[in-house]
Amino acid sequence: MRPAYKVLFALLVFSGIAGCAAPGASPPVAGPRPAPAYERLPPEEAARQFTRVVDAIEPVAEAECRARAPALGCDYRIVVDTRTELPPNAFQTVDDVGRPVIGFTIAMVGEVRNADELAFVMAHEAAHHIRAHIPRQRRNATAGAILMGGLAALSGADGAGIRSAQDLGASVGARSYSKEFELEADSLGTVIAARAGFDPLRGAEFFTRIPDPGNRFLGTHPPNAARIAVVRRRAAGL
Repeated sequence: MRPAYKVLFALLVFSGIAGCAAPGASPPVAGPRPAPAYERLPPEEAARQFTRVVDAIEPVAEAECRARAPALGCDYRIVVDTRTELPPNAFQTVDDVGRPVIGFTIAMVGEVRNADELAFVMAHEAAHHIRAHIPRQRRNATAGAILMGGLAALSGADGAGIRSAQDLGASVGARSYSKEFELEADSLGTVIAARAGFDPLRGAEFFTRIPDPGNRFLGTHPPNAARIAVVRRRAAGL
């Protein structure tokens, strides 16, 4: 755990990102619900709120990580991408030495309406790492590539055809369990947020404002209603 003043506001370029987009980050199946107007926090207050949430969430997330998955490494680095042209988004990845990173775009820092929403999003991203979603996704992608490439070879495809089949198999494999991964992160994120002193039910109200992906085949995110239901069930058991 690090003091809040060491939270980094920096430009990020990472691969293997497990992320959760906010409004405008991906094409919606159905538009977001109309929401009453609200007054955004001034940038300075939004930055202070972000720092306070990091101070509370980070030690709890690291304790949960050490208890559940110590082999993954639990020294989180929490950063903000300051490029103003990026849409609201939060994600989890690992750096080139395997250290878990939770990233926010600056638009996401300003998009949340209160500390509970920010804490829930941060806890959700921390949970992606604890549940090993990036390596699990990579294994699924590799399995899909091997399967589809093998089928293409058996059907007599040439080298280019086999490579195309492998690419398709990797894409399908990576998406196969992404909805389940999101729900797992919502569940564990509920625990982390609550143990850090935040209200995960209030935090999950964020889902009422983002585009609902519905239940698309091979979509990456589950319906918003399903996510809220998971949070309610888990919170009820705490």
